[in-house]
Amino acid sequence: MTPPLRLPLLAALSLAALTLPTLPAQAAAGTDPWVRGWGENAQGQLGNGSVVGQQTPAAVTGIARDDVRKVSGGGGGAAAAANPFAVALLKDGTVKSWGANTTGQLGNGTTTNQGFPGTVTGLTGVSALSAGLNHVLAVKGGRVLAWGSNASKQLGTGQDTTNPYKAPIPVQSLDKVKDVGAGCDFSVALRQDGTVWTWGKGDNGRLGTGNNTTRETPQKVPDVENVEAISVGCEYVLALTADNTVKAWGKGGEGQLGNDGTADSNKAVDVAYLDAVASVFATNATAFAILDDGSVAAWGKNTDRQLGDGTNANRTTPVVLDQLKGVQDIAGGLNYTLAALDDGSVVGWGANDVGQLGDGSTTGTTGTATTTALPPGSQITHVTTTMTGKSGFAY
Repeated sequence: MTPPLRLPLLAALSLAALTLPTLPAQAAAGTDPWVRGWGENAQGQLGNGSVVGQQTPAAVTGIARDDVRKVSGGGGGAAAAANPFAVALLKDGTVKSWGANTTGQLGNGTTTNQGFPGTVTGLTGVSALSAGLNHVLAVKGGRVLAWGSNASKQLGTGQDTTNPYKAPIPVQSLDKVKDVGAGCDFSVALRQDGTVWTWGKGDNGRLGTGNNTTRETPQKVPDVENVEAISVGCEYVLALTADNTVKAWGKGGEGQLGNDGTADSNKAVDVAYLDAVASVFATNATAFAILDDGSVAAWGKNTDRQLGDGTNANRTTPVVLDQLKGVQDIAGGLNYTLAALDDGSVVGWGANDVGQLGDGSTTGTTGTATTTALPPGSQITHVTTTMTGKSGFAY
């Protein structure tokens, strides 16, 4: 009689592991400690060592939520020229970066893409951070450092504009800065005295200085005072003032200035019909405000229902989104929006062709519906996206 076939123990265990059902990403969300990413990943921007897209949240390798102060996504879509990447400011004041690196935006001294998070060498004591389309800004000791592309003078160094800067370099002239925002080829700084300063590409009036001139030296935005917070979109800026009103400037073609028009403005304008604002969020071309009563208002681009008002029509003034409650943070890339809610969940709405809503599908939303990327209890408090791309992060 032929004896029964016996597999070696290790082989048997390996075979068993292969046949076990894989838990969906959402199932482990409340128990794992990692920053999570999903959506496009062609340049390694999800930080998991692969270039395979993810339709549900996957861990960013080695970046624990408890260690992170802020994650900021930069760059655009799947094409190599779009330069999608991300940076993370840790609570110890150091910075990690990963993804595309064509313009040196990872700050690691090279222009080589990096699929895993790596430390920006020699950078410590950072208190604020922002990734733009192809550059990064950081605040250290009240001064601004920058790296990446300087083709539009967005690094504010006064130096050669043709070469990428692969390591942090000081921005000239500014001190006592408390926050920064990097946009599409331009930069914004909020000083401790409540003034706002801009530099880089001036197209569409995005510098807010009264003209469309590109500048390599920071200039003060006139008639904008007592600003408490800034949020920078691709080509426009929102500024929340101490009296809880909102100023805006830059591109207005999709209504993102909220002033009942679609004209660009190189001077600050008031967002109409909006007061008692607690916080503002400038996504790619759609803007959001959380009001003092906890409700959310939105305006701007809405071609893929990324505004969330039940239509696909752009809005030139704010509209309240009655279905959204308990919102803590909002971010948005190319035609989609993500929100972190106070129950620890992450929801999204808008386009979803590559799984950028993180719900395991590639179906966009309709009406005022939202999808769920991470369920309640996931301990998430913040979201971010690549600036003009389709990759999302939660932490």
